[in-house]
Amino acid sequence: MKMKLIKNLGCAAVLLAVAMAPAMVSAQDKGTVVYLLPSLGDEFQTESRTAIENMIGGLGYEVISMDAQNRSDHQLNQIDTALLMNPVALVIAAVDFDSVIPGIEKAREAGVKVIAYDRPITNVELDFTSVAGTYEIGEVAAHEVQTLLKALNGSVSGTVLQITGDPGDMFSVDIQTGFDENMAEFSDVTIITKPAMGWEASNAADIADDQLLVNTDIDLIFTHAGHLAGAVSSVLEAKGQAPGETIQVTAVGLPQGLDLIRQGWVSVDVEQPLYAQVAGIAMFLDLVVGGGDMSEGSYDVLGLKSTLTHETWGWNLKIPGAAARKDNVETGPFWGNLNAPTDPIIPVQ
Repeated sequence: MKMKLIKNLGCAAVLLAVAMAPAMVSAQDKGTVVYLLPSLGDEFQTESRTAIENMIGGLGYEVISMDAQNRSDHQLNQIDTALLMNPVALVIAAVDFDSVIPGIEKAREAGVKVIAYDRPITNVELDFTSVAGTYEIGEVAAHEVQTLLKALNGSVSGTVLQITGDPGDMFSVDIQTGFDENMAEFSDVTIITKPAMGWEASNAADIADDQLLVNTDIDLIFTHAGHLAGAVSSVLEAKGQAPGETIQVTAVGLPQGLDLIRQGWVSVDVEQPLYAQVAGIAMFLDLVVGGGDMSEGSYDVLGLKSTLTHETWGWNLKIPGAAARKDNVETGPFWGNLNAPTDPIIPVQ
């Protein structure tokens, strides 16, 4: 009786496995997508990898990630390795925009779709790009600064210290352009701009320390990333200031930046929309891989009004950042909370 029961259970297990086999195959029957990431040196990159593997994997693609360890030659070699896997698409966050071009051209010649993630590559033709609207991050930051200055001074007036990232990084250059252009009409606002070379937090701290000595009337400090705001907060604290005594606004949405909001050192963090950038790829991936028709226009990507255009380098999805504040930092879908959306992505038809 016992042997018969075991035998029946064994047969049932086999039948169950056979019944489940088609479902297991269909979960990964769309082909392989290889994500070529620049490095795993910060939270943005590690969370990007997790989001890409989960969101794109959830659509039925097998996702394989490769870490270039910040070496452009390594990333180029990884493209060759990836092509041996016969992928349907490569998602590339380039270490270097120019060095990666031969690999992109080789992939597209082999019929593999190439998608740029986060870091736009505009001097070679691609199949799709999903990026943050960095100009728009600066624009949103400007509007937040206007509101904060008006609340402080009764009008949009005062002195702002803007600490950018490295001036050679277009990410920071575009944020500054968006900020400066949207602050230009307010003649009663003085903006002092200094670059934190190499995005080094210590350089941001030195700038804040020096400028607070020279310009004692600074009302607000706008840094282009949360780790820079953290360094500035340490300077303010060392000078005996309480959280919020000098207003701070920052960008990118790093976990550190959101924590500074909770602590009161930062009033607003305009995030780089990591989850939406990944979701944008997932929404259009079936069309990209299948060669389907796409239409320019506005699309809702995780609640953010995003714009799809066809540029000289191909289809380009630009996604604006959202502003995290004290009242929404816990409830908003900000990537710095490391709590990715779990609802399935609905592909664009």
